[in-house]
Amino acid sequence: MTTTDEDLHEALKPGRQHLALGLAVAVTVPGIALRIGDGYLSDPLLALLFGLAIVGAAFLLSWAAEVAQLDISAGLAIALLAFIAVLPEYAVDLVFAIKGGNAFEQTGRECLAPGGGESPCGLALANMTGANRLLIGVGWSVVGFIAYRQWRKRGNPEKGKEIRLDRSHSVELAFLVVATMYSLTLPLKRSITLFDAGVLVTIFVLYTIRISRAPAEEPHLVGPARWIGCFSVRNRRITVVALFVFAAAVILLCAEHFAEALVASGQSLGVSEFLLVQWLAPLASEAPELLVACLYAYRLNTNAALGTLVSSKVNQWTLLVGTLPIAFAIASGGTHGLPIVGNQREELFLTAAQSAFAVAILVNLSMSLKEAGLLFGLFMVQFVAGAVGPESIHDEVRILTGVAYLVMAAVLLLRSRRQVPVLLRDGFRTSYADMSAES
Repeated sequence: MTTTDEDLHEALKPGRQHLALGLAVAVTVPGIALRIGDGYLSDPLLALLFGLAIVGAAFLLSWAAEVAQLDISAGLAIALLAFIAVLPEYAVDLVFAIKGGNAFEQTGRECLAPGGGESPCGLALANMTGANRLLIGVGWSVVGFIAYRQWRKRGNPEKGKEIRLDRSHSVELAFLVVATMYSLTLPLKRSITLFDAGVLVTIFVLYTIRISRAPAEEPHLVGPARWIGCFSVRNRRITVVALFVFAAAVILLCAEHFAEALVASGQSLGVSEFLLVQWLAPLASEAPELLVACLYAYRLNTNAALGTLVSSKVNQWTLLVGTLPIAFAIASGGTHGLPIVGNQREELFLTAAQSAFAVAILVNLSMSLKEAGLLFGLFMVQFVAGAVGPESIHDEVRILTGVAYLVMAAVLLLRSRRQVPVLLRDGFRTSYADMSAES
């Protein structure tokens, strides 16, 4: 082995990558075994094991998707990665949307859970809103905190007080602006209709077409993805396909049972199934993406860290939300929209308001440490109030927090009003070549 090979071997640390891959596969085994066998376990334990299986599969999907960028065209890679990034989240969310559609078909007018409990329509929206708020409130803010800590360790804390995005990320932000503006209308409706689905999916398609024009770049591979990327072309492709097939099979096998076990766990433990579905399910499915973003931030590649999460937010706010009423309509055997029931109106308002504030922060393509703190602090206010506060104040906290988001968004947009047209022009019209050259 040459010195170069030795350095590469040390950088890749194959033993560590073997362990990571092995652990990801190992945590899927109990879930698979439970689906094949007939063993009885308590609902909380079932939720844990099926949830771990989805986490393991999500990591495998994430690594395979990163490596796949080496072998497919830029446009196809973008479309594929956009779908794969939210596939575990889709799997759980669509289970609730389909159950809601089935319930609606049986009653003709209601979206009720069999035997009482939380409405599956409400749980579908709870899972979606939780995933969206978790991504921004925890994901975006933690990237800022980690970057600041790393710069402070290097003796340059001032540099860590602001994260900047490349100008090319104006594309994601411009489409996120449009999706967010439309999402603010959803709380005013009785259901998320097929028309809403058409608008949101169209935004996603246009976004995919626009971003497919980005120049091909060598992907930033880390961890097991980097190790697999060093395989021979044939072995790499075989490995990627095998990971895709295995992970997708695990998700299909376990998603419905994970969702059912979460709901049953809440009922048996006296814990709100709404909270379990809203926070635990998205945390399980988004763990790999959040971890990769944190790794980028730890290595001070903050453009990739925050850029990845912004792109994921576009996917969630368009494709994920847009497919829920489609799944509901198919399951209900009609053209009814997904009903907005119970407190989901306030949940949608809060989620859309948070998105508006997040977009306002990044209008100037930067996020300060203070802004990251605000994102995290406001997220924790509504999270803690919903988790431990009396139920009588939940709606008030959601509304007040949402109003706070919108007021701060308005202040930021007023201050950055000259940058808004620039962001939209770059996002929708300026070529990637021009953005790269002028940057």
